[in-house]
Parts: sequence; C-alpha cells; structure tokens
Amino acid sequence: MTAVTATRDASSGSQWWQRRSRNAVPVSRAAAPPLSPRLQLIRVVLVLVCVFATTLLLQLVVVSRFQHGAAQGRLFDEFRGQLANGVAPIGPTDADGDLLPLGAPVAYLEIPRLDLDEVVGEGTTAGVLFDGPGHRRDTPLPGQVGTSVVMARHAAYGGPFSDLDSLEEGDRIVVTTGQGVFEYSVIGVRYEGQPAPPPPGARDSRLMLVTADGAPFLPDGVLRVDAELDGDAVGGPARPVTAAGLPANERIMAADTSTLWALALWLQALIALCVGVVWAWHRWGRAQTWVVFLPLLLLVGLSVADEAARLLPNLL
Repeated sequence: MTAVTATRDASSGSQWWQRRSRNAVPVSRAAAPPLSPRLQLIRVVLVLVCVFATTLLLQLVVVSRFQHGAAQGRLFDEFRGQLANGVAPIGPTDADGDLLPLGAPVAYLEIPRLDLDEVVGEGTTAGVLFDGPGHRRDTPLPGQVGTSVVMARHAAYGGPFSDLDSLEEGDRIVVTTGQGVFEYSVIGVRYEGQPAPPPPGARDSRLMLVTADGAPFLPDGVLRVDAELDGDAVGGPARPVTAAGLPANERIMAADTSTLWALALWLQALIALCVGVVWAWHRWGRAQTWVVFLPLLLLVGLSVADEAARLLPNLL
C-alpha cells in the first residue's frame, strides 16, 4: 500500500511539474544596450586607424613588389617593341612633338654587379617611381652629352636601388636607349654632404644614379653613384624642362600631391565601411561582421594606402 501511494504521489508531482513548465513564460536574453554617439565615434576611429596602418604596411612591404614587377613587364614589352621598330624616344618629345607622358619608357638599365635590369621611365614623380627607375626630365638621356640623372627607390615598390651602396669604382653600368648601347664605369659612391666630382668635359657623358640612404623605409639622406661613359657621347635635342622649371614633385625626396582628390574619395569610402563595421558588430556579432566586411576593408584599405604612398618621399 505504501509503495502504491508513493508511486501515485511521484506521478502527480511529475505531471504538476510538466504543466508548470508548459505554462512558464520563457526568459529572453537581454538585448545589448545601444552605443552612445561618443563610443560609436571612438570605435569608428579605432577601426579606421587599424585598417589604414595595416594596409599601408602591407602595401609598402608586400603588394608594391608585385605591382613593380607587373609594371616592369609591361614597360619592357613596350620599350622592346619601340626599339625593334626604331621609334624609341631619343629626347623629351615623341614623334608628334608632344612631351613624353610621365612614365613612358626611355631606357633599359643594367648593372651586372647588382644583377639589376630595369626599364627607366620618363620623370621622377612618386607615381613614376612606383613602376621602376625614373629619368630626371631636366637632364639628357643616358649616352648623350652632359650628366644624365636616374632616380629609383631604396626599399618600397621593388627597391631597385636597394644595393646601390655596394657598387665600387670600375663597376660597369650598361644603358640601352633609342640611340644605342652605352657602357659606363663607376667613378665613385658619395653620401649626403660629400663633394661632387668635377663636371664632365664639353663632349663627355656622365650618369648619376640617385636613391635614399639609410635603413629601409627610414631614409636619412641621399646616396649618389657617379659613372663616366666609356666611349663617345652622342648629341641630343634641347630639353624644354630646365632645372629651375622642374616641378616640385619631381625633385629628390619629393612627395606627389597631384592625386589628393583620389585619396579623399577612397578615404570617404573607407570611413563609410568603418561605420558599417561598428554598426554590424553591435547588431550581428563579431563573426558575421568580419565575414562580410573584411574583404571590402582590405580592398579599399589597399587603395587608400596606394594613394597615400604618393605623399611619402619618392626615393623611399
């Protein structure tokens, strides 16, 4: 009798608990409190700074090397075709008498000791030096009478002149232009503040290679290599761009502000994305936010970094 009563009591208790569970109101998780405007602004700024710093470092150290390689391949094909057809430029203007566009290939530079071979573009703006060495427009082309100046970067965008300081007196430098192949011999490497060699003779040709000095991405001066032509120099047309008239963005260690409008547009896009990240993080959660926004942040961030790199010294 006692066992039957106990079983009945247990069954009644179980039924009572089931009825109570069915009638119970489910407890919902409390919603996240809304962010204050001040906290939203702080988070947007933090995301913006983090994305910009990361993509700028990625652009200068990694992505720029691939950009430089692709640009050199394109310039090499273009210049080789011009040489084969006998239409490679021998002066500051093209066949129609117009000034060569910035970045147009004008020479092919080889330095055997450094295992370096690069196509030289016309001009020395930061944008031209993204693609490789640049010829300073107020100087003659290599092989012509006078001193030709070629500038290139020390570290970023392939760093074509990263090992320029290892050249020694007597090392060969070979340059091919529309007027032929010219071989130079190094006569000295000089650092910031050291005197320049005597000027070349009235019918001589000299080549000056210029890059930044110091640790990679931390320039603290300018490094120059002087070389003299072995053989006879050739003549060339007068250059309409003089040393006094050379634009500021083509001078040594200069920045290029000609595309600030593009930087402003990309920055606006990046700010809009950062606002979207903060909103989505609060509404969707961390994982969903990164899945959606990370590819967009990388794409826009690298575009911002590429434009911002033009504001850095052109020999960096």
